[in-house]
Amino acid sequence: MKRRSFLKSSSLAAGAATVIPQTMKGVPAKSVFAKKRVALVGTGVRGTSFWGKNLVERYSDVLEFVALSDINPGRLEYALEYMGVDCPVYTDFDQMMEEIKPDVVIVTTMDSTHHEFIIKGLEAGVQVITEKPLTTDEVKCQAILDAERASGKQIIVGFNYRWSPHITKIKEILTKETIGKLTSVDFHWYLNTYHGASYFRRWHGEMDKGGSLWVHKSTHHFDLLNWWIDSDPVEVSAYGSLDHYGTNNEFRGANCRTCAYTDECKFYWDITRSERNTKLYTDNEKYDGYIRDNCLWREEIDIYDKMSAQVKYANGVVLNYSLTTYSPYEGWRTALNGMDGRIESWQDIPWRQKEKMSQAALHAAEMSQDDEGETEEFDEIIVMKNWEDYDFVKVPKSRGGHGGGDIRLQDKIFRNQDAPDPYKHAAGSRDGAMSILIGIAARKSIQEKKPIKIADLTDIEPLAKRPDYFKGVNF
Repeated sequence: MKRRSFLKSSSLAAGAATVIPQTMKGVPAKSVFAKKRVALVGTGVRGTSFWGKNLVERYSDVLEFVALSDINPGRLEYALEYMGVDCPVYTDFDQMMEEIKPDVVIVTTMDSTHHEFIIKGLEAGVQVITEKPLTTDEVKCQAILDAERASGKQIIVGFNYRWSPHITKIKEILTKETIGKLTSVDFHWYLNTYHGASYFRRWHGEMDKGGSLWVHKSTHHFDLLNWWIDSDPVEVSAYGSLDHYGTNNEFRGANCRTCAYTDECKFYWDITRSERNTKLYTDNEKYDGYIRDNCLWREEIDIYDKMSAQVKYANGVVLNYSLTTYSPYEGWRTALNGMDGRIESWQDIPWRQKEKMSQAALHAAEMSQDDEGETEEFDEIIVMKNWEDYDFVKVPKSRGGHGGGDIRLQDKIFRNQDAPDPYKHAAGSRDGAMSILIGIAARKSIQEKKPIKIADLTDIEPLAKRPDYFKGVNF
């Protein structure tokens, strides 16, 4: 097999532009929709940046923040400063809804509380946008689905990975059945010792708050896999354990700032080096007791740090999935097998690229909400046909904002709602439910030591072909 033919990046980029609209520069706001009144609940790092400052800087011509809500009054005050807004703040969400009556509520609270604010927003008759995951267990998921049906509205779920040009190109190749009927998928995600460890410092390390990384982190991956496979999951078998973090260490401290083992702990992290983290978190611990630089070895950690699952889909596809949380590097690899060929792709695998970047810098670039940051480098997709040579499809690399997905997601929501969406990028509650139900089923499979059927978790009927359920919104 020789690297004989290439799909040129120029034609690829042109194709991607037709399905992933960018900001409509120069278009008057009134030609899109009237300015909407937005309230944000949850003023942590994700809320104040991606769903906060981003919107202020990019979409102030079409929306305005009319209120912020959080249980922590100190974070609320800092959120006003960081986001650059001047609006009322509330520690009581119900009071905010009653007094402000916003058009849109954006939910970015702790995962285990998403359902509370989503349901209250729906009951108030407003448009609800929620950060992933939709929620953390099947009971809360069913409550959300019931509330949405009763409201007559549709929830928007903030799945950004599927908007990445790299991810979208794989979807395009699959849609064209270039490798024939899809039969199986391998997908493996590696969190490095910088980013992976961060989940175990935070509330995400405790099952009752984040539902484990099966739900909080893997919902990203399961959503794009459901989207690629274009079918619903029907059964999940999984394994997982806590082998690295938690009690798997001979010493521990209260948190990094007060720890006596900073010289010997390779995971020591000085939160005070970040002005933003200091102002957002450490200055406001006194209000709610939330410690952002918790010890990785604390006994309260009860989630898994090693995870593997096999998922069977209604259309016959089988998925093999794994998540590692203490890898030397951060990235992913996938292979999609069809009756007529195979697709392979990857992102940020060190030996496949010349670029050198520290793992901390890599994560900062990935989460950056600055300019999309296209470079002369490419993400690659290998398309192999049985009994033929293979092609390398080159996708211009977009480093910032989850591979360029963040700005495309928000443009679609806030500026280009009526733009064509041939690959159905926009995601609603059914997408959110199907992604978390895989993670919930995986968690249950580990606990109960048996395969778990998706149909047993909620009243959603898994279908061989994903329905065109989400019709979009026009708020």
